Amino acid sequence: MLRLGLLVIALVLAVGRSTSAETPKPGPQEANGYTRYELLAPGSAKFRIIYDITAVRPGATAFFNPIRKGSIASDERVTDLATGRPLAFRVVSGEAARTSGLPDADPTYDYIRVELARPVPAGGGEGRLRIEKTYEDARSYRADGREIVFERALGIKKNAVMLPAGYVLVACNYPSQVAQEADGRIRVSFFNVTPGEAPLNLRAAPGVISATHSSVSGKMGERAKQTRDIVYFLQPPETHAFDLYHDYTEEKAGVGRYINVVRAGSSASNPAARNLDTGEAIAAVHLKGAEITRAGIDDPELGPVKADSEIVVFNFKPLKAGQSIRLRMSETYTDPSRYRLVGDELVFDRTFGRANNAVVLPKGWELTNSSAPVVVSRTEDGRVRLDFNNPRPDEVEALFTARRLER
Repeated sequence: MLRLGLLVIALVLAVGRSTSAETPKPGPQEANGYTRYELLAPGSAKFRIIYDITAVRPGATAFFNPIRKGSIASDERVTDLATGRPLAFRVVSGEAARTSGLPDADPTYDYIRVELARPVPAGGGEGRLRIEKTYEDARSYRADGREIVFERALGIKKNAVMLPAGYVLVACNYPSQVAQEADGRIRVSFFNVTPGEAPLNLRAAPGVISATHSSVSGKMGERAKQTRDIVYFLQPPETHAFDLYHDYTEEKAGVGRYINVVRAGSSASNPAARNLDTGEAIAAVHLKGAEITRAGIDDPELGPVKADSEIVVFNFKPLKAGQSIRLRMSETYTDPSRYRLVGDELVFDRTFGRANNAVVLPKGWELTNSSAPVVVSRTEDGRVRLDFNNPRPDEVEALFTARRLER
């Protein structure tokens, strides 16, 4: 009888372990968040939120946006960024969110439940949307004499705060870009590359500002809103080769192609692309030297066409007003001067101009040196991933080395 009891207990434990193993935790619901806070009339405690976010959980048909406690939300609107069309939504409790698409929802929160335009495509597909709402929150936005204060812990990594018209920035505790927009308002924006929230505290005061064009407007690109991401997958260093994919959002009406200029010293092969909004493949055309000239392609990034000039062109249906497209371009690069084996040491020496850059080491190799600050993690298959996130509008000198792990 004792043996039978022990056998039953063992079976129960085995079934429990099997069930747990067969029910993996859901992956992240979202990525690539950017929030713009537009401060409304001083003393109103109100600010307009424009929140661009990407649903990334494969197969998801709904997206859930939490309503922060202590804030009163109104004037909500949700738009599908790919088509520019409105999306249906409703406010639900945390318990309802758990049973209707967000199993890891916080039961103490309310959520805006958005019906996506299409299920999130598998294999890295995305569902991009814009959530707009007005919050009234005196703890975050208040008047202090003649000045106004915006004080809020921001968990989203990319943010901008628009001051009311006629106000100038007098204090800001978080390193930020400051730019004057065409209507004269001041924008304060930043990319938080730390793992924690940004404890933002800024002050503004009334001031007379002209809305005339600035002499440096062309150099004031907002780093926090940059949409270009690139991930390198290094092949064994003796090959000097790496696979990569480059994600980019195009928003300009009438545009129907993307031109990828191959960096001098590199050669590209195996080009491919797809529309991340739909999962559909996009044709790629590889051109060199005179082929570029015959195609009539003139691109500022390319400069004068030379015999060794090389580009890859991805053509898609021209965008209509209000539409956008999220592209993923994939290629294999060979670059002996920037990726090589020196003795038994892997050496990668390349500059990154984008805000988000990642490199995945070959399997079995471990990081030993990195000249630039880097976030280190592991991929699902055990490879080392290095993330070089740069909030500044300059390049990162990504020089690093790795050695093969001895077992």
